[in-house]
Amino acid sequence: MSRDGLLCGFGNPLLDISAVVDDAFLKKYDMKPDNAILAEEKHIPMYKELVDTHNAEFIAGGSVQNSLRVCQWVLQRPNVTTFFGCVGNDDYAKILENKARGDGVNVRYQVSEKEATGTCGVLVTGTKRSLCANLAAANLFTPDHITKNEENFKFVENAEYYYISGFFITVSPPTIMHVAKYAAEKDRYFMMNLSAPFICEFFKDPLKEAIPYVDFLFGNESEALTFAKHCMGLETEDLKEIAMKIAQLPKTNANKKRIVIITQGYLPVLVVHNDTLTEYPVEKLEPHQITDTNGAGDAFVGGFLACFVQKKPMDVCVKCGIWAAKQIIQRSGCTFEGKPDFAC
Repeated sequence: MSRDGLLCGFGNPLLDISAVVDDAFLKKYDMKPDNAILAEEKHIPMYKELVDTHNAEFIAGGSVQNSLRVCQWVLQRPNVTTFFGCVGNDDYAKILENKARGDGVNVRYQVSEKEATGTCGVLVTGTKRSLCANLAAANLFTPDHITKNEENFKFVENAEYYYISGFFITVSPPTIMHVAKYAAEKDRYFMMNLSAPFICEFFKDPLKEAIPYVDFLFGNESEALTFAKHCMGLETEDLKEIAMKIAQLPKTNANKKRIVIITQGYLPVLVVHNDTLTEYPVEKLEPHQITDTNGAGDAFVGGFLACFVQKKPMDVCVKCGIWAAKQIIQRSGCTFEGKPDFAC
């Protein structure tokens, strides 16, 4: 049975600015379909343009926050999850907090006076989406928010599962390592997501430092291929082989064998559990059924974790993840409504 504060997440709270655009818009801002990048100076005008000329929607976002919102939706019990991240002191932060709390997540934001709340441009072209995150305040999270705040640290102490995005590696590796070592010391689950190919390519040193502590690694096919090449030096593009080799990487907590999950869109989900690789089929939706693939990976993790924290069998957890992703891609952004019809 789930309880308050069972799952603790760390990530970048971002307000998604989502709009349908054409290929010319992507080209204008030097972006590619189905990719995720950090905003550079050249991307900053894009956010205003999306709002002014593309009928953009504002949707509560940020990878980990999304996963926790979906997890709470599946669980139908508030405050099982706690989320840490940094926001600005502004209206965007209020929108994010109201949305997250309304979905059952206990948010414990660090508030910065130096930067505005982060935003993420979500550029939808057909069934593809391209993400461009302007982290702003999200970039300013510090370990002090948990290590020197007794009330916040109690949430870390009380959790049994910790989930952090690869995106957070660009923000606060010290926070990641603090939580990773705490989880290993207490024999609790430390879980990470590779998040984007650029993390594996350009932030490989802090990622490689964290990997020995990772009990559970999520990623999609492009992230896994990039990780294999840049962090493991593998020449193979065989995802099954890569998944097995990631599971076998050195591990700090020998009590838990590393679990690796690689999603591949409508292709089977690859899961390495107890040194055995299993493929789980995914129902392929027709193009007209797909509204927006943004948040599909986050939803998969959220659905998976909702069952995993209840200690359900692996196949149930994976099937719930697949089910949750299927629901999200039929809607705009990482949104949902009504009661879920999947029972863990």
